Amino acid sequence: MIVADVAFDVPLAHPFSYRVPDDCRVAIGQRVMAPLGRAERTGVVVGVREERRDEPLKSLLRLVDGAPVLDAGAVDLARWVAAQSLSSLGSTLAALLPGAVVTEREQAVKGGGADAEGTRVRVRSTGMATPKPELLVGAGRETRLLERIGGGPALVIVPDVDAAARWAQRLAKRGPVARLDSGADENERASAWAALRSGTAALAVGTRSALLAPLPADASVAVIDEHEAAHKPPGPPRLHSRDIVLERGARERRPVLLTSATPSVEMWWRADSGRADLAHADPGAWPAAQVADTRGILRREPLTPTLARAVRETLAAGRRVLLVVSRLSSALACDECGEILRCPECVIALTYARATRTLGCRVCGRVAPAPETCPACGGRRLSPFGWGAERVEHAVRRRFADARVARYDPDATRGTRADAQRRAAVNAQVVIGTRGALRLFGRGALGLAGFVTPDQLLRLPDFRAGERLFSLLWAAAERVAADGALVLQSQSPGHYVIDAAVRQDRAAFYRHELKFRGELGYPPFRRLAIVTVSARTAGELRRVTDDVAAALATDRDITAYPPAPDRRDRRRRIVVKGREDLAARLAVILLDVRRPRSRSQGTIEVEMDPVEWPT
Repeated sequence: MIVADVAFDVPLAHPFSYRVPDDCRVAIGQRVMAPLGRAERTGVVVGVREERRDEPLKSLLRLVDGAPVLDAGAVDLARWVAAQSLSSLGSTLAALLPGAVVTEREQAVKGGGADAEGTRVRVRSTGMATPKPELLVGAGRETRLLERIGGGPALVIVPDVDAAARWAQRLAKRGPVARLDSGADENERASAWAALRSGTAALAVGTRSALLAPLPADASVAVIDEHEAAHKPPGPPRLHSRDIVLERGARERRPVLLTSATPSVEMWWRADSGRADLAHADPGAWPAAQVADTRGILRREPLTPTLARAVRETLAAGRRVLLVVSRLSSALACDECGEILRCPECVIALTYARATRTLGCRVCGRVAPAPETCPACGGRRLSPFGWGAERVEHAVRRRFADARVARYDPDATRGTRADAQRRAAVNAQVVIGTRGALRLFGRGALGLAGFVTPDQLLRLPDFRAGERLFSLLWAAAERVAADGALVLQSQSPGHYVIDAAVRQDRAAFYRHELKFRGELGYPPFRRLAIVTVSARTAGELRRVTDDVAAALATDRDITAYPPAPDRRDRRRRIVVKGREDLAARLAVILLDVRRPRSRSQGTIEVEMDPVEWPT
């Protein structure tokens, strides 16, 4: 009997086996409809074999596609993604494929299937050398990328739907573009996938759902803004698009191009260690940058005289102003010397709980009472103090009554309110907003970018806090005209993040950051995972958490910190550090405790390589 192994979008590691009718041909990478439990489900064939069996198997019902949507190499890549992210293969494939659109092409199984050999996409010869990934930084990086792509063939991976629309428009000047993101409807995506598979489309753009798109042997793959956390959205596959593209490039020996104004520390480290090429360019003109020391001040006014004067001069020149604020202030710092209270072991900012006046570490779980005085200077002014957008708006309207002022936080509002905020911000002379407000402005569109309290971002209980702030400062500076101004108000004016941004010195930032990460065993030197246990009752939560902690303690090659409470009730988190093989080790360690269990018995989830640290 011919047996097909089918992977479904379910949280189970193994595929399910079905009998293939004698008059039907199916191939690896083909989508089929098959019975699963009491329902009919769409799955992907991940194996086909001949087998002698005594017991009967259920039969496949019908083919969803007339030909395989993936070749065997793409299925193997998906299997690697699933293993590295501890996701099921079926869920991974479902997330990385366009939806199955039922059309006249859907066939009953007895109607026969397509020959897989006629639909496979050729990859590069194994005798060819694998080109190094190339990281494009500096001014004009996207223009340089377009020059390299030419008319294709190429696949461009972007972080979100808005970016997909922009890049589809830019690429359309060079030829027809296949859209493989959710900005296109299911039929469009299915048609685009088929066009790539048949070779009738040379250029494609998409988000992570395009990562397995079929490509000819000479196609390149590009990742736009590879540092963006949006390249790793929630849900399977829990792996960053950059890492999947790098693995695909290595397997298929194809060129990989990545762009970033401020590369991820992981990507910079690759280039620094010779595993990627860093393509520098003239960094371009930099606005005049100033740092206003706010230690001991900013208690009643959000704007220092330096920033207020810069706003006045910019408005007088008829130019636009962006004042960047943060909604985050969950850690304590000294208002006199700027010291941020950090975990002595993990060296990330401690989270401040107002209700209990305690400080907790999000990595190792350490909890201690908040001190009365600063451990660095002895000062008594410790606070989670920060200026929010509403208070800054009030102060700006009072000072600059004739200016058109708007507040914009696109990540905190939705629907008609967000649309109204955006319209007001587009027409405003002064925009007060969070990081998302940068999307309103193109390169050189601002006369002034001012940061009211960037220290709040340094206080985040996240080892990536410095990297995030550096990226934000650089992105804002790129949006200021060369003869404009960048003003940073800070209680830590000498911090290496602020100093490197002011001096436009990427290398200085990464030198400090890599030293910090290497000494404390953070990525890229170690891998991290967050194991989350949840249950309906406190007793069950304790039992399952103890089981997980005991299982993790059996492996001496990993570091598992004590369980820590999550923001939500009935949840506990365990942070785990390990080497490159951490995913494989966790899969073995958690094999028993992760066996299917009823909801009343709790659940266990693993997030590999988290980019958004839980707060």
